[in-house]
Amino acid sequence: MTNNDIFRRIRYTFDFKDTEMVEIFAAADHTVTKTQIANWLKKEEDTDYCDAADTDLAVFLNGLINTKRGKREGEQQTPESRLTNNMIFIKLRIALNMKAEDILETLKVADFKLSKHELSAFFRKPDNKHYRECGDQILRNFLMGVQLQLRPEDKHEA
Repeated sequence: MTNNDIFRRIRYTFDFKDTEMVEIFAAADHTVTKTQIANWLKKEEDTDYCDAADTDLAVFLNGLINTKRGKREGEQQTPESRLTNNMIFIKLRIALNMKAEDILETLKVADFKLSKHELSAFFRKPDNKHYRECGDQILRNFLMGVQLQLRPEDKHEA
């Protein structure tokens, strides 16, 4: 999945408007314009389409955490210059305040089965022997599950 795909899915899932997207970036002490957001959300074929950098998505996810959970005291987290699916998954888990059981239930809603041990491997440090890379399919199914939980009337969109 591209960063732009993730932006689109999160925006749709939470029904964020452009103004709310700008506010989420602001919650991470970062300024973006509605035009930048609109260009990230466009399809690749569009002439105004612009690739979202890993840093842009990291700032957005940090802002989502601050928006959903509250801003922590002191210095804000520095956005990562390189994001992996594991890091994106961790940031979404934190923003949504989910425990392993919540995530497994969310994946089940998307008809995707995963064991607790498989799930925990995604949240380990990369140098841990039990670490496992999170593939696009798992992240996509997690985002779909969140969407189906928050917007059950949109099952036809799945």
